[in-house]
Amino acid sequence: MAIVTWKPEIRKEEGPAYLAIADALESDILAGSISAGFRLPPQRALASALGLDFTTVTRAYREARARGLVEARVGQGTYVKSIQKAAEERSATPGLVDMGMNQPPKFDNPALQKRMMGAFDQGQPDAQLDLLMRYQIAGGTERDRQAGATWLSSLLPDLTPDRLILGPGAQGALLAITSQLAAKGDVILTEALTYPGMRALCDHLEISLQPLFMDEQGLVPEAFEEACKHMQPKALYCTPTLQNPTVTSMSVERRQAIAHIAQAYQVPIIEDDAYGVLAERSLPPIARFAPDLTYYIASLAKCLSPALRIAYIAAPDMQAARQIIGTLRATACMASPFTASIATRWIEDGTAAAILKAIRDETAERLAILEAHLPPDLVTFDEQAFHVWLTLPSQWRRGDFIAQLRSEGVSVVGSDAFTHHAPPEAVRLGLGSPETQADLETSLKIIADLLSRQPALGTLIV
Repeated sequence: MAIVTWKPEIRKEEGPAYLAIADALESDILAGSISAGFRLPPQRALASALGLDFTTVTRAYREARARGLVEARVGQGTYVKSIQKAAEERSATPGLVDMGMNQPPKFDNPALQKRMMGAFDQGQPDAQLDLLMRYQIAGGTERDRQAGATWLSSLLPDLTPDRLILGPGAQGALLAITSQLAAKGDVILTEALTYPGMRALCDHLEISLQPLFMDEQGLVPEAFEEACKHMQPKALYCTPTLQNPTVTSMSVERRQAIAHIAQAYQVPIIEDDAYGVLAERSLPPIARFAPDLTYYIASLAKCLSPALRIAYIAAPDMQAARQIIGTLRATACMASPFTASIATRWIEDGTAAAILKAIRDETAERLAILEAHLPPDLVTFDEQAFHVWLTLPSQWRRGDFIAQLRSEGVSVVGSDAFTHHAPPEAVRLGLGSPETQADLETSLKIIADLLSRQPALGTLIV
């Protein structure tokens, strides 16, 4: 019997099983738990492992190929494509608009683009050669850590470079911290809907990620305290600002309450502040209220560039910082010195601030397009965020909605990607993925039209 190297968790009662398999595959690829070149299980083996018909899995693989996620190689099997290759193929497909990836929007500013690329050519030749041909310090150079502390000074004014660590992107930072705090069989708490990358990571480490109740302000403190009393959690993972996918932001009072409970039960907090810098009216991180317990992560993917793969980690103390550096050295060796150098130059010469402003301005323009087309009672958004949470009207189930939307040329992410437990009838829209504002408007018109229709009228069965 063939070995099943990948087995998604699906619920047959919640939409078509073939779409659930394809959605799970897309989620794991985006989260980084499945990489380019990974060979999927044979269709019959996966069908047997999931208790499904062979034809259902065949249809799921066909759907994954249609999305550009995988490729079939004659006599060899089905293999995952690189994200870049999939994106290139999608962009080459007429009429297909990808709103699945949550990334900053492209902005039209040739002068700034030229300035960004100029960072590749700066510096003395000897220093450039040393950067390219030598291993660098795990955790980042003093200059890079100072730049990170400067970048985060509005959020963490007391952060010093000796307590800051450079990690290889948010996912690498999460791996280092999570493996430091928890082991196989342990419990980490999180919001009811949470970042797919953390879900994939905990699945990989065989750590139980337990969801907690949320409301319109995010994680509910009482739910956190109740879990602390009965579950003996090793940590709380949360995104207090512009939460992914719900776009909620905790109030200052709620952040203080979460910090107070964590201190009372001595539960470490992993604070993912991927979107904190985006907010012009920044809220203080939980790390400000519980600095001795909080592992704070701020990546540059959402506010500057996903390609940099740089995350700044503020550790609770020097001992924790040394432990994280040791884990990074063992798992990734170091963050890329080349991209760290670019990030540092951008921060030092003001390019980073200009990029951030350009992203904010473009986001505002795209949100205006959104408001012009989608029903306000169905959409949750924030003026600083380029992802949107769309609650579906009662006539639509998310599986049917996603399938029909894709057939009309638009790709979105269903709520299943963000939880194992009772996903709501909702989808996340990435406003930054469409190449242009015109592409975004086209996709939003399609979504608005579909929302106004009945499923029976949106699906042709022959």
